[in-house]
Amino acid sequence: MLATPPSSADASPDEKTAIKSHLHYTQSLTEIPHHQRRSSRWLNRIQRRHVVAILAFLGFCQVYALRVNLSVAIVAMTANRTIISEGNTKIEQDFDWDSKSQGIILSSFFYGYAVTQIPGGWLATRIGGKKLFGLGILVTAIITLLTPLLAWTGFYYLVVGRIIEGIFEGVTYPSIHAVWSRWAPPLERSRLVTIAFSGSYFGTVISLPLSGYLAETFGWASIFYVFGTIAIIWCIVWLIVVSETPQEDKQITEEELDYIRATVGPAANHVKVNMDPPWKRFVTSLPVWAIMLAHFSENWGFYTLLTELPTFMKDVLGFDLKHAGLLSALPYLVMGTVVQIGGQLADYLISNGHLSTTKVRKLCTCGAFIFQTLFLIAAAHATSATAVVACLTVAVGFGGFAWAGFSVNPLDIAPQFASILMGLSNTVATLPGMISPLLTGHLVQRKTPEEWQTVFYIAGGIYLAGAVFYAMFASGKLQRWAELPDGEMLCADTHSRASTEDLPFGSGTCGDSD
Repeated sequence: MLATPPSSADASPDEKTAIKSHLHYTQSLTEIPHHQRRSSRWLNRIQRRHVVAILAFLGFCQVYALRVNLSVAIVAMTANRTIISEGNTKIEQDFDWDSKSQGIILSSFFYGYAVTQIPGGWLATRIGGKKLFGLGILVTAIITLLTPLLAWTGFYYLVVGRIIEGIFEGVTYPSIHAVWSRWAPPLERSRLVTIAFSGSYFGTVISLPLSGYLAETFGWASIFYVFGTIAIIWCIVWLIVVSETPQEDKQITEEELDYIRATVGPAANHVKVNMDPPWKRFVTSLPVWAIMLAHFSENWGFYTLLTELPTFMKDVLGFDLKHAGLLSALPYLVMGTVVQIGGQLADYLISNGHLSTTKVRKLCTCGAFIFQTLFLIAAAHATSATAVVACLTVAVGFGGFAWAGFSVNPLDIAPQFASILMGLSNTVATLPGMISPLLTGHLVQRKTPEEWQTVFYIAGGIYLAGAVFYAMFASGKLQRWAELPDGEMLCADTHSRASTEDLPFGSGTCGDSD
């Protein structure tokens, strides 16, 4: 049975049209009585879903700051130092790890990270995405504070510590999709999701040069103390300010609550749909595989450069640690900006009926991968430091458009299972984090430009393969196996030209186009 659509006077679902009268299910408007709701003028100027997005953005800044600081710190930890004592000169280093040992340390994080992706997605549907997201970052921050102690204790203690960090960071991406399944209206999915995910890149931008500065000024141990402390402060704010559902938020206005309830559906109202995850459907669905392989392709190039770019800058371009950290951060500054632009553009194209959701997801993902391939190959053959940095900056930056495609896609095809699909996707996408540093360590033995060219060629080839598969099999439509049992849905106004593939719950009976 379908809910009565909004009047034709309105162009698309918004806060004026998506009101309580369009809800098909029966439930009280709020779980918190109106007189208990607190409000303040400055808070009311920012809609609560945007508050969630801003804090999620800062959360992903912490996720990546805690993850990548070791990429810079390990250069300082293994650097040779000239010590003059009693007229004698000698060369020392804190840790004598060779390139293979460093590869093991850098990749160990991802062994833990891969383990909790799918359990994290399932757990987020049970205990709530907000709690799990905060807990994952909190434990990672604590281990980060202990990292210097672990390193001095022994090589394998550090490896185990990084694995534990990976285990708890592994729940962050799946759990945030559980948050958005309750908070993100369909026609705002791309922008809200990409605002949050762009924090990953701004976190990288901040942490890489800051890590270099801290290592040069205060010693490499200070990197872990500073970032661990900041992350713990963020966790406290997140757990206090953000609510699991709009219904539980005491600061939300009635207008915004009505809008989210009417467009998102039962998930925004704490209604639990008793549907067991269709695991067989997940692994046999080509649109799901398209998401997973696109995520794998993007992460291969991203992790290759994320973990190895400081070393590449030092070995091939001859930059010292401080400059290597600064220039390594530049591509991610561009990417963080492009991620948000891509999200805005995707929602604009969908909500105004210019392109279907399927076409927008493919355009963003495949277009980004093709450009990344071209500029990685250009970087491999560039003859000057300026050209190399420019090509790598553009190559990494274009990846921002891909995140407006495949990363939002789970919310399109199966919103109530989006956290689990993100867990599946991120499990596959974690493999590059394990393989790429080890492969690079084996390929780059003499630290020559030719060895690094091979690294870039491999990344470019994987981008191209991901683009082809996603173009062939991706979809932006709600999958039949993800439909609600009773067929509850809210149809968009026909004048909005937004098809049911843009809505979270539907059977496709409102008519859609591809």
